[in-house]
Order: sequence, then structure tokens, then C-alpha cells
Amino acid sequence: MKAIKEKHSLLMRWTHWVNFPILTIMIWSGMLIYWSNDVYSITLFGHTYFKFFPQGFYNTFHFSKRLSEGMAFHFLFMWFFALNGIIYVLYTIISGSWRELLPQRKSFKEAWLVLLHDLHIRKMAPPQNKYNAAQRIAYTAIIVMGFGSLITGLAIYKPVQFATIAWLCGGYHLARILHFALTIGYVFFFLIHIVQVILAGWNNFRSVISGFEIVNEQAKPVTTSTLAEDGK
Repeated sequence: MKAIKEKHSLLMRWTHWVNFPILTIMIWSGMLIYWSNDVYSITLFGHTYFKFFPQGFYNTFHFSKRLSEGMAFHFLFMWFFALNGIIYVLYTIISGSWRELLPQRKSFKEAWLVLLHDLHIRKMAPPQNKYNAAQRIAYTAIIVMGFGSLITGLAIYKPVQFATIAWLCGGYHLARILHFALTIGYVFFFLIHIVQVILAGWNNFRSVISGFEIVNEQAKPVTTSTLAEDGK
């Protein structure tokens, strides 16, 4: 028997869907800024073996010569990114939903079993509540990454005014490396998240929009006591 079950609250869904376009704009504007000083590459003995973004990449996506535009968008939407993250974290703490989100002692072991199940190597998936072990780790990690982006971003944005934060990040250059690495992490998270949504199916995707999901429940066996209770 099918039943409708509440899964995600309105605030959780709101912060989830708001965060996606904000983070997309942050990555896009960040690329416009990075173009002006794209120093990161793999170089050994004076020979560059790998460059993250060649000039052809900038030309294809029209990232070249738009530094001021990138800075304007990046420094504006970083406040929306921060505010949205703060609202989400406060909600998880106040509502108590952090208990369903934080990894447990067994989560790292079970996350491996979840991966094997997703790859169709293991038939049975480990038991889960609202989130499985892999989701607990991933969703907690993305919160930590968001906090890291804010801290390193402030160190890059105002290295003199936020000298203490810059020092905690290991200086301006290390803060920029960490900020860049976190951005690459967001891209990989997006790709894996989209694949997982497709694999999970429409019912799971619908629950993030409506807040409800359709579940299969076993019908309650009809007994004399059941009939007596229904007759009350």
C-alpha cells in the first residue's frame, strides 16, 4: 500500500534550491577573476605538464577581459551565499535535524557499502534513515567546504583588513590555493550529486521539490482486535 510521507521541510528545500544558482554564479564570476592571474599548473623542471585552463577555454566561454564584472558579481553574491549557509546551519541546529545529518562512528564503513551498492557490486544496501552514510559524509563535508570558502575568501578579499584570518589560512597565497581547491571540489560535488539524483529516481527528486515522498507500506493485517479498534 502506497502512502505519502513528509521528508524535507520548507526551509531545507528553500536553502537547497537557492544555494544552487548562487554557487553557480560564484563559480562563474570566480572564473572571470581567475583569468587575470591563472597561475596554477603542474610544472616540473621548468616544463608545464598540465595547465588548468588554457586560453582556448577562456575564449570558448568568454571569460577573458571581464575582471571588473567578475569582481562585482563575486563580491555581491558572496553575501547571499554566506547568509543562505548561516540560515541552513542555524536551522539544522535549532530543529535538531543535525542528528540525521552528521556522520556517525559507523558511517565511513557503511559509506563504502553504499558505494558498492551504487556500482551494482553489492546487492543489499546498508540500512538508513533519512540519509544514508555516504550522504551524511557528503552533506556535512559541503557545509565545512562552504565555511572554508568564506574564510579563505575573506582572506583574499581583504588581506590587510582581515590580516588575522589571512594568517590563520597560512597567508594570502595559501588562502588563494585553498579557495581554488574548494571551488574544484564544488564542481565534483555537483557532478556526483546530479548522478546520484538520477540514480535515486523521480520519487527522491520530487521530495526535494514538494517535501513529500511516496513510500510503500505493508498493509496492516485484519484481526479481531483490529476490527474492535476500528469500531470504537
